[in-house]
Amino acid sequence: MATEKQLAANLQNAQKSSGPVTAEGKFISSHNAVKTGLTGQTVLLKTDDATAYKAHLQRFHETFTPATDVERSLVQDIADTEWRLLRIVPLESSILAVGRRELAHLYEDETDPVTRESLIEGAVAITYRKDLSNLALQSVRLGRHLEKVTDKLKALQSARMAKHAAQIALAAEAFLRSQTDNWPCFHYRDFGFEFSLEEMFEGVANLRILELDLAFPDVARPYLIKEARKNYQAQIDKQNREGGAVDCHTCTKVAKAA
Repeated sequence: MATEKQLAANLQNAQKSSGPVTAEGKFISSHNAVKTGLTGQTVLLKTDDATAYKAHLQRFHETFTPATDVERSLVQDIADTEWRLLRIVPLESSILAVGRRELAHLYEDETDPVTRESLIEGAVAITYRKDLSNLALQSVRLGRHLEKVTDKLKALQSARMAKHAAQIALAAEAFLRSQTDNWPCFHYRDFGFEFSLEEMFEGVANLRILELDLAFPDVARPYLIKEARKNYQAQIDKQNREGGAVDCHTCTKVAKAA
């Protein structure tokens, strides 16, 4: 256990080394990776504008339109990494501004103001080189992370959209066959619910455009979608009138396998 003399000495030493007391000194002492929000789990600092961050995050969701939890998590990571990158330039400017003020008294014997300013800038760069170097390293690290996560998100979305398009094309082809080959019925639910009926109708229209080799597909597409919608409803009405006597699931599965 410490004696009273030791406790008094510790208290006195603590008062002597209580850290920076000026605003500039306190600012510089905060320039480490965690407190500047460039690493670690904390994204928003006390000085950050929460409303601006929310708008920033919303922009990334609108840009990437994530459709799954994994995609939403990657978009969050991208937005947060970009938010941290946006801090670097202001932090660098702040460090240089503090340095100029702290070292403004140097080289008073230099009569040429341009030369003196250049000398002070050099002194600032030397004095705060560790802080500036740290920011540069963090910029590179964050940039690489941003590129890696963005590539991962794009790959996932590309695969998802390709699968989505293939499912729509499969359902559209099965629906057309149920019309032309006089198959008993077509059940949209047998193809899952990853796409809407309207997407399938558009897929039917696209297949019809290829089949007919139409010269003006954009003009024909709305009419072909309308036709597909009408034929689908007519088929549903027919099934309802017949009381669902035929094995609709079996014929649709055959269409999917064909």
